[in-house]
Amino acid sequence: MEQLMLENHIAAFDRRFAFASATALPEIVAIGPADFADAFDRAMAEELAEVEAIANAPGEPGFDDTILALERSGRTLSRVASLFYALAGAETSDALQAVEREVSPKLSRHGSAISLNPALFARIDALHERRAALALTPEQLRLLERVHGGFLRSGARLQGPHRERFADLNARLAELGTRFSQNVLADERAYARPVARADLAGLPAFLVSAMADAASERGLEDHAVTLSRSVIVPFLQFCPDKALRAEVFTAWSRRGENEGPTDNRPVLAEILRLRAEKARLLGFVSFADYKLDDTMAKTPDAVETLLRGVWEKARERAEADAGVLARLAAEAGDDAPLGPADWRYYAEKRRRAEFAIDESALKSYFQLDRMIEAAFDVATRLFGLRFRALPEAVAWHPDARVWQVLDADGAPRGLFVGDYFARSSKRSGAWMSALRSQHKLDGGQRPVIYNVCNFAKPAAGEPALLSVDDAKTLFHEFGHALHGLLSNVTYPSLAGTAVARDFVELPSQLFEHWLTVPAILKAHALHAETGEPLPQAEVAKLKAAATFDAGFATVEFTSSALVDIVLHRQGEAPADPAAREAEILASLGMPAAITMRHRSPHFAHIFSGDGYSAGYYSYMWSEVLDADAFEAFEETGDAFDPATARRLRENVYAAGNSADPAGLYAAFRGRAPDPQAMMRKRGFAA
Repeated sequence: MEQLMLENHIAAFDRRFAFASATALPEIVAIGPADFADAFDRAMAEELAEVEAIANAPGEPGFDDTILALERSGRTLSRVASLFYALAGAETSDALQAVEREVSPKLSRHGSAISLNPALFARIDALHERRAALALTPEQLRLLERVHGGFLRSGARLQGPHRERFADLNARLAELGTRFSQNVLADERAYARPVARADLAGLPAFLVSAMADAASERGLEDHAVTLSRSVIVPFLQFCPDKALRAEVFTAWSRRGENEGPTDNRPVLAEILRLRAEKARLLGFVSFADYKLDDTMAKTPDAVETLLRGVWEKARERAEADAGVLARLAAEAGDDAPLGPADWRYYAEKRRRAEFAIDESALKSYFQLDRMIEAAFDVATRLFGLRFRALPEAVAWHPDARVWQVLDADGAPRGLFVGDYFARSSKRSGAWMSALRSQHKLDGGQRPVIYNVCNFAKPAAGEPALLSVDDAKTLFHEFGHALHGLLSNVTYPSLAGTAVARDFVELPSQLFEHWLTVPAILKAHALHAETGEPLPQAEVAKLKAAATFDAGFATVEFTSSALVDIVLHRQGEAPADPAAREAEILASLGMPAAITMRHRSPHFAHIFSGDGYSAGYYSYMWSEVLDADAFEAFEETGDAFDPATARRLRENVYAAGNSADPAGLYAAFRGRAPDPQAMMRKRGFAA
């Protein structure tokens, strides 16, 4: 009777959470927090029943009744989780956050119940032992090896109290990661510094408009500076009031580091301690050794060698630039030492003086809608994709738009959702994820991929204008989206972005290069009022200034990556991570006028879950690949060379995790990547 009730509930549940058609999303906003809480419980129960049936199947294990059966299990839970976490990131509420806090440790214990199931692992292990005799296809063998390795990394060989402790550690880490993320969001939502109309002198119109919208959203009069990057970065670039710059920069820098309930310092200390213990349980010296064992880099030493090799050149460039900016400040009557709140302001003045680039005027050529069209155009030229707007489709917020994606022959490939504007219900940053991933099992499944950004929303009736960096962010996230949309693999576990952390940024960072290809700028960088294309003289300036302030940007990033890897490669976690962060920066000779891009108390990449923990370096590792990969197109003389694009699609964007990433890259490029390509891209090459 109980089983029948469960089956009936699941049938109704499937209808509620399912994709009704190829061009319609589930009614996500109609699913209440309590519905999600119940759905998670039901879906976990369903998956556990499926797993028990696999683990206890009679006879010798085979690929189909073990590995393939596992690939088919948990589909309901996957669907619930994908919808829930889309809302939790892009349109959250106090009620949803309460469910998130409740469900995170449950999901962790659920995963542990599967990965620590001894009967299930015995079947997987037996298959792995016999893999050479199974006559598997290359993709089947890859899947078996990835599943077996994943179980080992999830503690499958642990015994007795160590198994219980491992499950406890994972559950607690899930709780802490959720708390860390919600604390950062709380600090960001709480801060809105009112700015009277009289104090807006010197600020460009696009920023004034964004500040008015930010104030309106929070019920404030006039204008406000918030901690959204799309507001605070241009504010720091253009605000002439040194004291006000320092005030808002301090608030931005101290997210997650304020006394009270949102203080993340004790949270990250516990996270580091528990991660180190988890790694020791699995036989690794440190958490960094554990995380990197399953990446292209393999070891902490390899990561530090890469980062430190770039660090010295970047620091030398940044120190020289700091001297130039200090002289500009002195000429303007500011004799105080150059501080982190001043760098962007004087760098903007320097860029205008040396390259005659006016960031405010330049934004008029980078309209959001035109940049979306530009990203689509590149995907069409490279891969033959076409995009059809679906204005009737409803996502989680009126600002989120939906497109159907078609292949060159008109066949449906999937759906793409773009949610571009900042709001207080959305966590900061920009990201890609999937409401549904591609696979070919049981008739197959088309992907539904989304991008979330935090661009400043314009006043009603006005076009949304992006900085060049904003436009690069849009292209970056759409590169991730293409990785999901073009996926062409059989098994869900190998689809799309389910690749090594230091390979996953290749498709995204590579796609950024096409933003400034002349044909794309000419077609899409059109003035918001006149419709005229970006003048060739401005294009030349952008090219000349491509590595302007590269010292600052590289120091900002590399210091964050080095702090991440050093914190995680210690066998014993530091008692005071903030003090340890300061020690690491001092040992590096961190320039006084620059701070880390992400200070530890708000470093969501590495502490809101462990996705990028001991892995922030991966952006730079992937940059070696993306710089070398784009040179493959430049060598042909055609940024859209069909043969090169075909190899890129087959071996990078479509291949998922169906083969070793180094082998996939070599299949595309014909050789291993040239490490000097990144140095050339950043202007650090000899």
